[in-house]
Amino acid sequence: MVRILIADDHSVVRAGLRALLEQRDNFRVVAEASTGEEAVLRAQEYRPDVAVLDIRMPGLSGIEACRRIIDSVAGCRVVMLTSYAEDELLLAAIDAGASGYVLKRIGSDELLHAVERVSMGEGMLDPSMTAAVFERVREANKAEDASAFSDLTQQELAVLALVAEGLTNRQIAVKLFLGEGTVRNYVSSVLSKINVSNRAEAAIYAVKHNISKVVPPQH
Repeated sequence: MVRILIADDHSVVRAGLRALLEQRDNFRVVAEASTGEEAVLRAQEYRPDVAVLDIRMPGLSGIEACRRIIDSVAGCRVVMLTSYAEDELLLAAIDAGASGYVLKRIGSDELLHAVERVSMGEGMLDPSMTAAVFERVREANKAEDASAFSDLTQQELAVLALVAEGLTNRQIAVKLFLGEGTVRNYVSSVLSKINVSNRAEAAIYAVKHNISKVVPPQH
């Protein structure tokens, strides 16, 4: 039996959700709430398996209620309901620990499926939002990779890229038309700036942070 809490500030919506969810023999709505604060209290009292929360409620938001429920009710998973596909709210809900994020306009079967999946420990994201999440993740990864080399000059970046390709100081010097001693100084500076001890660690660091996307390989 999956024990469910419903939280929405509209009584008609709660009644509809209850009627829909209890169509499943293994679903039982054990509590309802009309505000975020009430949702947290009901969750702590009834210890549901799944809390279905409206993302926008008066007072304490659904996102903050989600965070508090996750923190205080062990094993409870949260499905966030929203009327609009908003990237910022989606990311905030994920950060708060929500396992599912679905739009209210989805069909009845899809909502039942979402609650079922979340109750089994899986995640559920409305298909219309998937592309936005992946794009945000890609942007975050790009920003993280770029910041990994932010202290390096363009010449130091070029040297590090060649170190990552396994070139010696002499080979790098020829490639960049520099003196070998100058390359040695650049390498020392790079090791210090990225806080590694040797060339091997520098190469690993460079590859881990996708230096090839910052400095295209030189052939």
